Amino acid sequence: MIRENQKYLNKLQILIDIGIIPISFLASYYIRFYLMEDGLISLSLRETLMPILCIIPIFFFLYNLFDLYSTRRTKPAHMEIASIIKANIIGFVLFTVGLFIFKVVNFSRWMLGISFVLSISLTIGTRIGIRLILKKYRKLGYNLKHCLVVGSTHTASLFLNKVKQHPDWGYHIAGVVKNPSCTSDSFAGHRVVGDILHLEEVLSKHYADMVFITLESENMDELGHILHQCEKAGVKTSIIPYYHKYIPAKPYMDDLDGLPVIDIRHVPLDNLFKNLAKRAFDILFSLVIIILTSPLLLFSALMVRLSSPGPILFKQERVGLNRKNFYMYKFRSMKLQTEEDEKDKWTTKNDPRKTRWGTFMRKTSIDELPQFFNVLMGDMSVVGPRPERPFFVDKFKEDIPRYMIKHQVRPGITGWAQVNGFRGDTSIEGRIDHDLYYIENWTFTFDIKIIFMTLVTGFVNKNAY
Repeated sequence: MIRENQKYLNKLQILIDIGIIPISFLASYYIRFYLMEDGLISLSLRETLMPILCIIPIFFFLYNLFDLYSTRRTKPAHMEIASIIKANIIGFVLFTVGLFIFKVVNFSRWMLGISFVLSISLTIGTRIGIRLILKKYRKLGYNLKHCLVVGSTHTASLFLNKVKQHPDWGYHIAGVVKNPSCTSDSFAGHRVVGDILHLEEVLSKHYADMVFITLESENMDELGHILHQCEKAGVKTSIIPYYHKYIPAKPYMDDLDGLPVIDIRHVPLDNLFKNLAKRAFDILFSLVIIILTSPLLLFSALMVRLSSPGPILFKQERVGLNRKNFYMYKFRSMKLQTEEDEKDKWTTKNDPRKTRWGTFMRKTSIDELPQFFNVLMGDMSVVGPRPERPFFVDKFKEDIPRYMIKHQVRPGITGWAQVNGFRGDTSIEGRIDHDLYYIENWTFTFDIKIIFMTLVTGFVNKNAY
């Protein structure tokens, strides 16, 4: 029954999506040629609709390509919205190219732009509306998936807690199938309906749409038997691995002649195209920033020279991509000191080594501007984990789990940790957690988001000493 409901829901969503495309164009046609003052009709309605009818199958293909018709029970809304935007951008680019190829030169650019905005807005609006309806519907006890949890383990407890926190998923826990060693009649607030040794009997007595296997290392030998019983009962089965805390939620799977291999750290920037695209953006963005801030760069250089004797730029050895060292440049904000003195010391709040102009530069991040030249040289990226000095890298890699993973991508001038407040004298563990999230979830739009957050909140930093 659940699967039938999902099929009907998917069919309804397909019909809605297919209907939104012509509705968006018709609405934009009306807005452009009847509401706008200079709306001189360049094409008839019939001539306008013909290209639109041809583009509908392409949009349907793109929506399938971006996985917009799979079940959305546990899929975050922001991921669905991002997929809708990407699919529409590609669709409208293809539509524009098609107009050019077939020489439909009179098609209104205003109309194209309006329909693009309407299409995205209406599609996102309907998806959010369906989510809200289903959320309310499931809280009332409808459209639920009845689930059995196999294993009375710590992993099972975590899963049951997640289900409790997300009633919108519509997962109803029909019971827990305990380990033989467990003697209790309940587990994590749920009824125990049997033990693993009698799973076949449990499955015959208790209806379930899904089975979640949550075994841990000491009883993994039973996995084959459990899977056989679940498949024999025809129940959809999922495994929550006991080593879940060591791998990302979306691990990269490889196939070695039929042998599945899990890469515990999927790095999107390992993709050559994505890496080159990010590098091209870094170069272009850095050139623009250097040109725009050139008066500030010259003024800062003059102020550094006047504030204290010594070089204008301060270079410091940092650890970068693939654990290779490089020299990172800043405007000098302190009085001259020996290399031995500065290699293993943090800057403190009232550090006597700072100059007055240096204090201002640090607070406003002006001292970081020369790092755009590091970006041009390829040592750094605009966005990425902040690089650290070799002395502290050697220290942190022993004390902080997963610290060295940050060196799998280029270090950045700003990053996800920095825009979330982890700058200066803040938690190293919190910084690394944010850096790893960035590394594993990198997208071009994520970089743009971080840059905008830096522009809005990142210049003045209370933790920068």
